[in-house]
Amino acid sequence: MKITDTGDLWWKTAVVYCLDVETYLDDNGDGVGDFAGLGRRIDYLADLGVTCLWLMPFYPTADRDDGYDVTDFYGVDPRLGTHGDVVEVIRTARDRGIRVIVDLVVNHTSDRHPWFVSARRSPTSPYRDFYVWRDEPPANNTNTVFPGEESTLWEYDEKAGQYYLHSFYTHQPDLNIANPAVRDEIAKTIGFWLQLGISGFRVDAVPFLLELPEGADETDPHEYLRDIRRFLQRRSREAILLGEVNLPYREQRKYFGGATGDELTMQFDFVAMQAMYLSLARSDPRPLAKALRSRPAIAIESQWANFVRNHDELTLDKLTDAEREEVFAAFAPDEKQRVYGRGITRRVPPMLDGDPRRIRMLYSLLFSLPGTPVLFYGEEIGMGENPELHGRMAVRTPMQWQDDRNGGFSTAPPSRLPAPPPTGGYSPQHVNASDQMNDEGSLLHFIRQLTARYRISPEMGWGDLDILPHDTRSVLAHSVRCDVGRMIALHNFSAEPATVRLTIDDEPEGADLSDLFGPSRTPIGVDGAVEIDLAPYGWTWQRIARPGDGRIG
Repeated sequence: MKITDTGDLWWKTAVVYCLDVETYLDDNGDGVGDFAGLGRRIDYLADLGVTCLWLMPFYPTADRDDGYDVTDFYGVDPRLGTHGDVVEVIRTARDRGIRVIVDLVVNHTSDRHPWFVSARRSPTSPYRDFYVWRDEPPANNTNTVFPGEESTLWEYDEKAGQYYLHSFYTHQPDLNIANPAVRDEIAKTIGFWLQLGISGFRVDAVPFLLELPEGADETDPHEYLRDIRRFLQRRSREAILLGEVNLPYREQRKYFGGATGDELTMQFDFVAMQAMYLSLARSDPRPLAKALRSRPAIAIESQWANFVRNHDELTLDKLTDAEREEVFAAFAPDEKQRVYGRGITRRVPPMLDGDPRRIRMLYSLLFSLPGTPVLFYGEEIGMGENPELHGRMAVRTPMQWQDDRNGGFSTAPPSRLPAPPPTGGYSPQHVNASDQMNDEGSLLHFIRQLTARYRISPEMGWGDLDILPHDTRSVLAHSVRCDVGRMIALHNFSAEPATVRLTIDDEPEGADLSDLFGPSRTPIGVDGAVEIDLAPYGWTWQRIARPGDGRIG
């Protein structure tokens, strides 16, 4: 590869930032965030180093699942603004070097969507077959997605006189993707938002989307995913599909399209994320190293999206029961901090007891792993959750900009906000962006440094991973290399200092290690030997500086 190739496959070296317009900044003082408010913060995001903005659902909604119950795929929630406001944000972001992707939530609709309203009225409705119906539910009618909140997968509708499928909540009937008319509507939705200037989609619940109803003629649901990708690339050659696929690696490879890479462009790495928390709980990087070694080979155009926290519960479903209990005991000891028997409803800083060393080590690790880093709004300033809020909503509180009672999010009375900010040590009085903007020792400045170093290190986005052998149990040492260079990162998962002795193979005489966050250089011995000291929860990024390579830093 050449450095110029990174512009063609922009997503491989992007910094992705996820936010909900409703909780980011309220411009008109009605208590609800809006696109006008987001437009005022584009420069903040550019300064942070964000290059791809992922917008959670902003469509008209019944608002029973925080926007994931859509009533109009082409619309904009009037509380948030208009199509004109959306275009202004996309245009301004593009001017600042930020692409915009949006949530594509087409596995289901709200039960208040006009399609479903019509479908349930009559078997002859043109929208009846937009959904999946049957006269009697199957024997397996248990909902495992939201245990304790939903018990069934099939719900009887009195008006329709039949049962309808809902993989998630009862108010979210599944669309019938075997119906060509539904596929046409999904394609038109994709085409519509691409025409307004977005650069792709984060695709919600992809495995559920591809589940075909009984009796469907099609035998390979992945052919539909390939159709979506082909359509996407016809309309926009730069657009991507970032898929939510919480499955084992061998299954995820299929959703990429295998060696051809003709389905999802990117996927979140749920397996490594969960192993990361097990490693944190044990102060032992081996679970994470094992997960990373088992990542399957993917096409050059494909990419992993790395994250330490997202907008849902912190799911631990890929761990064994015993491993999950270890993580619960370490980071969610109170039952009220857990949900669905598999997830944690906390943000990172409270889970790590506010220890800045561990917090920074974790985000250094995020940015140094091969793949594309994804941040959830507020992570850059160390926001905490509001434990008084139920389930996933605990981490979806308004962005904290200033130290006033509403955190600078809105001038409206607190009762009109989407959710109250946390109190105590993570309240806006103690955690806010304004205080950290000019504090060089702040987490915000640290994340800025990470994004800047990541962006000048294409090895991380394009390179091949090697877990480096050594004898220090608490340290993960890995290298990432590609045609343009090689970078080595070390992370100490322990509260004790560590000394790591490595052998750096296949490097020319005169090469040394150049610290990407400092002025020091470490010579590589004639036998490749290097010794590096790490503080408790310490970390380092070291670029291999080869004679005459011409790279700075």
